[in-house]
Amino acid sequence: MSIYPNEAECIRLLEEAGCKRRVIIHCCTVKTLAEEIAKGIDCDMDLVIAGAMLHDIGRAVDHSINHAVIGYGIAKDLGLPDEICQIIKRHTGAGLDEEDAEEFGLPKDDYIPRTIEQKIVAHADNMVSDNKLVAHFHSVEKLKIKGSFRGADRIENLHNELSEIYGSDLDIVVNDMGPYPEMTGDCAEFTVPPECRL
Repeated sequence: MSIYPNEAECIRLLEEAGCKRRVIIHCCTVKTLAEEIAKGIDCDMDLVIAGAMLHDIGRAVDHSINHAVIGYGIAKDLGLPDEICQIIKRHTGAGLDEEDAEEFGLPKDDYIPRTIEQKIVAHADNMVSDNKLVAHFHSVEKLKIKGSFRGADRIENLHNELSEIYGSDLDIVVNDMGPYPEMTGDCAEFTVPPECRL
């Protein structure tokens, strides 16, 4: 039995926190990709699933970059295991360095994903735009347009690191899954019908 909440429990936690359906669909999509990546990497699958499902719980309150810090606080208040709380705090891009944290007015802390589970969830999130799977360069280019070249480099480096561990370019995994992967398990009810795909 896992110490981490299962998919149904995570959906309940997101709903109780006040997350909109769109956020839950996004979390389910990130979970679907993270789970696929995790199948090819030695990691704690239950932690990856719970972390991916809950990574955006802070969006119940705020949609700015602060949502990761807010989500971390929500998760701590819920008494969730620290491993999940850390995934939530460190999932933005490929993490935020001290300079980024200061620039965004975040509390001084370590926001760089360190564990393999943190890296998988962060990068799966980089490869999901709203409810659609995208190649990693989508996030890289968005950051370059904003002038965040260090952040873009971190995403590129994380992509290369995880692709090497996985044994194949993760963009190929996304391509094979298609832009709107079929949801399974408790996320199946959040499958986006074709007419609502963005």
